[in-house]
Amino acid sequence: MSDADLRTRAESVLQALAGPHARLRDDQWRAISALVTDRSRVLVVQRTGWGKSAVYFVATALLRADGAGPTVIVSPLLALMRNQIAAAERAGIHAATINSTNLEQWDEVRAAVSRGDVDVLLVSPERLNNPDFRDTVLPQLAADCGLLVVDEAHCISDWGHDFRPDYRRLRHLIGELPNGVPVLATTATANARVVEDVAGQLGVGDAMAGPGPLVLRGSLDRESLRLAVARLPSHAERLAWLTERLGELPGSGIIYTLTVAAAGEVAEHLREAGHEVAAYSGQTDTAERLAAEEALLANKVKALVATSALGMGFDKPDLGFVVHLGAPQSPVAYYQQIGRAGRGVERADVVLLPGREDEDIWRYFASLAFPGEDQVRAVLAALAGSDRPLSTAALETRVDLRRARLEMMLKVLDVDGAVRRVRGGWTATGQPWSYDRDRYARVAAVRGAEQDAMRAYVGSDGCRMEFLRRQLDDPDAGPCGRCDNCTGPFYPGTVDAGAVTAARHRLDRPGVVVEPRALWPTAMAALGVSVSGKIPPAEQAAAGRALARLTDLGWGTRLRSVFGSPEDVAVPDELLGGVVQVLAGWGWQRRPDAVVSIGSASRPRLVRSLADGIARIGRLPYLGELEPDGHRPGRQANSAQRLAAVHDALAIPAALAARLADLDDPVVLLVDDRADTRWTLTVAARLLRRAGAGEVLPFVLALEA
Repeated sequence: MSDADLRTRAESVLQALAGPHARLRDDQWRAISALVTDRSRVLVVQRTGWGKSAVYFVATALLRADGAGPTVIVSPLLALMRNQIAAAERAGIHAATINSTNLEQWDEVRAAVSRGDVDVLLVSPERLNNPDFRDTVLPQLAADCGLLVVDEAHCISDWGHDFRPDYRRLRHLIGELPNGVPVLATTATANARVVEDVAGQLGVGDAMAGPGPLVLRGSLDRESLRLAVARLPSHAERLAWLTERLGELPGSGIIYTLTVAAAGEVAEHLREAGHEVAAYSGQTDTAERLAAEEALLANKVKALVATSALGMGFDKPDLGFVVHLGAPQSPVAYYQQIGRAGRGVERADVVLLPGREDEDIWRYFASLAFPGEDQVRAVLAALAGSDRPLSTAALETRVDLRRARLEMMLKVLDVDGAVRRVRGGWTATGQPWSYDRDRYARVAAVRGAEQDAMRAYVGSDGCRMEFLRRQLDDPDAGPCGRCDNCTGPFYPGTVDAGAVTAARHRLDRPGVVVEPRALWPTAMAALGVSVSGKIPPAEQAAAGRALARLTDLGWGTRLRSVFGSPEDVAVPDELLGGVVQVLAGWGWQRRPDAVVSIGSASRPRLVRSLADGIARIGRLPYLGELEPDGHRPGRQANSAQRLAAVHDALAIPAALAARLADLDDPVVLLVDDRADTRWTLTVAARLLRRAGAGEVLPFVLALEA
């Protein structure tokens, strides 16, 4: 078939996807021709909305018509999968998915693939190392695959803004593909370093004769976007600006926050002000997330107030605005998120409202980098010394890492060949492994440079779109003529005093529930702690309260000031006033009968003054403090290590026990400075309940999680 005939067929498929007037861009056709005619490997770096998905759907239709096997698309988000399945059906392409939400359909989907009834199979990168999928499904897919597509391919690179270890397993899948199976990798957010690394990680070109992959890179300008930065001095003014301006923003859109807590807080305030919005984060229930996405797609809400969980893959062509309440730590990540807007409309507004607390959050995320060599070696030694697979929970008893960080490390080790995920957990492979300290240091340096670039973006007086395009190594970057620096501000930078007052009242509303622990961590016997299963109800704490989370926009700022100082100070009057508000609004069934505090090695003055102040204001007896029994441990990262450290580290002094015994089934208010894993509160409550307390109500100034 001639190129002209093939292009005619290709445009016919495109028109079924996108409408009768659709025509292939030149680079779309170059990619399709390379995949279909030459069976090549292609890397496409093009802006959001350019039509990357059209390339693989059109190529799929043409390859399937020539008898090729199904296309396998590795896609990072379920939202993207749902959108792509719907798009494929419009072109007569039968698409199906295997992911964590449709386990009951796996057998049916696999049977349909075997029968040849499925043209496109979408899988998440995490599926690639699920033991069942890896061992039973993946070999068949590799053998039968007609086209492999890696969407959001920047995730492969640890130089990229959204590195995901699971993506690096794709090089193994590519290595198992029969000769002549084309591979397409696509992304909108890759600079030159990431493009080079993605090609290497994918093994693109390794099995090809002749030149390496075809790299198609276009202009990253988004002509519909107007970019602006509104620099306001306080949280209250930024929230007030958003409340006042939200109705003026075009269409419906997304309001990004840096933390889950902020997403909930901002959404609640905007709803109270009369705006139709919904909160959206990785902690939102799956059904609620789907409902929120559908509400935004149908313009039933003005905005979703979201974390970065709503990013890659959300496809709403008429999204009219993106506002960031807080700056992401990378211009590339920022470009990716604002790319959701303006895909199918002439104008979309993008506004950044940076805050001084942004850098505190950046530092927190930086603390989640790849662990140090001693921690990695401890995990490898634990796996090597075990005669059975160890679960992540069991490994937590061997190394002090948070669950998310431990899982990320295991995935990297898996890709590197040092460990393997099997039924029941993880095993060591025995293969030699070296700690690439230099590479991890270079990645950290790149992250630091990205943060410097984000600071420069906020303070820049040059074209904002040009700045972002240069961060992505776009050779055609130039002034956009649309942003606030090119044309002048297009939204007022002032805020009504009444709106600021209302926002400040919202931010000053204290109180967060501290949920009680009901289950002991697994495998505690390995740490010499003989507890397991459910915590008996008679030994549990009740639901408690915190003044605020450390990450909150309002009270969190004041708490970070206290806990960020090396000096141990008495509780400030302002914080004590907020504590009184929380206690007054608690709504307990029985009022506390007494106050007990937990002895603190780091901030004894803060904790004692907090307990004394609560007792004085509430006219409650202060019974004393639980004392460290020999050694009060420092802070641990994960639940198992923290419980092991505090399990036998607290004791009830005789005088406190005697005062407690004088009360009849008392309700005790248990006071500490802050809570993270909540095991100190759990152990302390258990001690008090065993000593005669009828109920224990934990109260802390700050909740870290």
